Amino acid sequence: MPFVHVSLRTGKPEAYRQAIFNNVYRALRETFNVPEDDQFMILTEHEAANFRYSPSYMNVARSDDLVYIQMTVSNTRDLDQKKALFQRLVKLLGEDPGIRPEDVFINLVEVVKENWSFGHGHAQYASNQN
Repeated sequence: MPFVHVSLRTGKPEAYRQAIFNNVYRALRETFNVPEDDQFMILTEHEAANFRYSPSYMNVARSDDLVYIQMTVSNTRDLDQKKALFQRLVKLLGEDPGIRPEDVFINLVEVVKENWSFGHGHAQYASNQN
């Protein structure tokens, strides 16, 4: 169910990008109880002129290795689960591919469950599915 969009500066090798995918999925499985094989993720790369960030907002020292991770999720998780996701994801990305904690920017967008369609034009999570 989560839909993940990762954005970063152009130039990282495929193994780096795949490690991001793998560890986002792992963190979601471990903290949000995401089902096996529930992997819907995209990654976009941006030239420097098309990638802007504050190098110091909220007293966080960011670098050009900043990675934006936006996740659209159902609004069914509590604050403790969200905090656990943030912490686990930063830890895993620090291990592989080696992203500094300061360079992991996470944004959750919560939607109601009936706002999802996984195919066939059906709202699979809606209680009265047609």
